[in-house]
Amino acid sequence: MEILYKSTRDDSNRVSASYAITKGIADDGGLYVPESFPSLDISLEDLSKLDYKGVAYEIMKLFFTDFTKEELQYCIDKAYDEKFDTEEIVPMSFVDKAYYLELFHGSTIAFKDMALSILPYLMKVSAKKNDIKEDIVILTATSGDTGKAALAGFAGVEGVKIIVFYPKGGVSAIQEKQMVTQVGDNVKVVGINGNFDDAQTGVKNIFADKEFNEKLNKAGYRFSSANSINIGRLIPQVVYYAYAYANLLKNGKIEEGDLINFVVPTGNFGNILAGYFAKRIGIPVNKLICASNENKVLFDFFNSGIYDRNRDFILTTSPSMDILISSNFERLVYLSCGSDAKKNLAFMNDLKEKGEYKVTDEMKRFIDESFVGGFASEVMVGNRIKDVFDRTGYVIDTHTAVASAVYEDYLKETKDDSATVIVSTASPYKFSRAVLSAIDGIKHDEDDFVLVDRLNEISGIEIPKAVNDIRNAAILHDTVCEKDAMINEVESFLKLN
Repeated sequence: MEILYKSTRDDSNRVSASYAITKGIADDGGLYVPESFPSLDISLEDLSKLDYKGVAYEIMKLFFTDFTKEELQYCIDKAYDEKFDTEEIVPMSFVDKAYYLELFHGSTIAFKDMALSILPYLMKVSAKKNDIKEDIVILTATSGDTGKAALAGFAGVEGVKIIVFYPKGGVSAIQEKQMVTQVGDNVKVVGINGNFDDAQTGVKNIFADKEFNEKLNKAGYRFSSANSINIGRLIPQVVYYAYAYANLLKNGKIEEGDLINFVVPTGNFGNILAGYFAKRIGIPVNKLICASNENKVLFDFFNSGIYDRNRDFILTTSPSMDILISSNFERLVYLSCGSDAKKNLAFMNDLKEKGEYKVTDEMKRFIDESFVGGFASEVMVGNRIKDVFDRTGYVIDTHTAVASAVYEDYLKETKDDSATVIVSTASPYKFSRAVLSAIDGIKHDEDDFVLVDRLNEISGIEIPKAVNDIRNAAILHDTVCEKDAMINEVESFLKLN
């Protein structure tokens, strides 16, 4: 069955998967969603016999139906190779009543590698399929991890340029150095004086600027995105939910058909939405537990049915989750209102104009069937890192600690003893300052690489190559701009002015 894609804001036009991947975001500003959800066409038992690449093929073939088997396998083989430091790609560790799905063994030590390792190949094949002659310009906002993973994935790729905007002062020192030391003639990194929401809004506004897009096209370029708004980023993330289930089944931790929970540290809602897609295609998922930090706009929504971004933006020790406008949540809102693009557009217009919207009781019931919200304060995050380390020796980063703390509360409240997977999104070495401060109770002001070495001493965990590689790397990108000047930086990079 061919799966076509439509926009969450205008469902009159259906497009192929490859077309949606090259576009990134629809012309109307909406996000592409599958017209219908396919069903897993392999038994869970047979799925459990496959390695990560095998599971990836079984999942992606369901959604990317205009790709041939050879094309998909080419993309998968290129993506999931020796850039991962473990043969399993995503190992799982059982710690303190839950399974930690370690998604940080790729080249940039964050979960974004799982999808951004394959997106350049999906885009290359998609561009050829759609006879695209222009160079593709990847325009991306990052709250810390997407930026480096996208830069690493697209650096040196012929026919592609990539521009990444990040909130200056709003990411960890390691995250920033990973980005600003990125080599490649086709890459540009820009800090903005603002937060992630400002960067994300600026990128969306550039995408929506018709006059600028015409100028871009005349110069031989076209935009696309590496954010999880791109369906080519989202679908590869579905894979590790299926793989986690298959892994538990393979190792006798669950019986075929048993329902399991996933706890996901959540900012832009793409990661947890991929878990929902996994549920829709037939992976037996009970609850998707949405874990927020102190920017708890999603937690408040799950309690009230009101999405309200009218609040202070808080800088936390889990900066990749410091987000008040969760772009991918639009996809869930669209699905919850019966895939009614007009209704969804009205909600999104309210969000833009009033800063909030309220869903109907029916929509809330739809969402509550699959999702539960929780949040962890900064104190809870620090306590959880220390508690897990002191009792087990296992070190978790700040984002994973948000999820772990939320799960601890969920377990106390519900007594739900279903097998539970905590989605571990980043290496603790990316946030060594906060992790060390939590473990030893001292506020550290030493150099970040001194702290990296200290964390290595107390944990015994090998320092990732991604961190060692940037110790003495030269700063290649030092541009900082105001949030309303982002379009000027794009023009300058592409030599359009």
